[in-house]
Amino acid sequence: MIYVYYQVMKTLLLRLVWVLIGSSIAIILALWITKENSPLLLASLGGTTLFLFVLTTAPAAQPRAVFGAHLISSLVGILAYQLFGDAFWVYVIALVVTIGLLLVLRCVHPPAGANPLIMIQAHAGFIHLGVTVLVGVSVIFAVAFIWSRLGVGMRKYPVSWNQPSPPTLNWSIWES
Repeated sequence: MIYVYYQVMKTLLLRLVWVLIGSSIAIILALWITKENSPLLLASLGGTTLFLFVLTTAPAAQPRAVFGAHLISSLVGILAYQLFGDAFWVYVIALVVTIGLLLVLRCVHPPAGANPLIMIQAHAGFIHLGVTVLVGVSVIFAVAFIWSRLGVGMRKYPVSWNQPSPPTLNWSIWES
């Protein structure tokens, strides 16, 4: 009995350490490679790191959702700021438009929901879409991809390259 408990705890501890090391490498590289002066501009990538290293099999952690949601939501925020400034109502409209687009396109990745707000607050330009967002997401994705192949007995990431998120069109409180 004690031996079984010890084995379970040992396995959990090793998994935890593996996830924490991989996550650390991913976010350190993302911040370093993008040479971002304001880590806040990459704040949503902290949540992405959690999804890719901890919730690996979730539809929202698959590449379609990760890349699609980050690029779309960041673009909406940048366009909103460029067209309308950073008034309170712009934040609201940008977030609502982002949610609608992500649901219709079925590429929901919750951390990316913060991107329109972050881009407006940062007064981001179109250069940030590639240099900061795309590069940052790509680095975290690459580390998760490689890291999942280094571990023994682990599921490989990604589980599905094009899995829709959400998996069905039954959003929120509605059933079929």
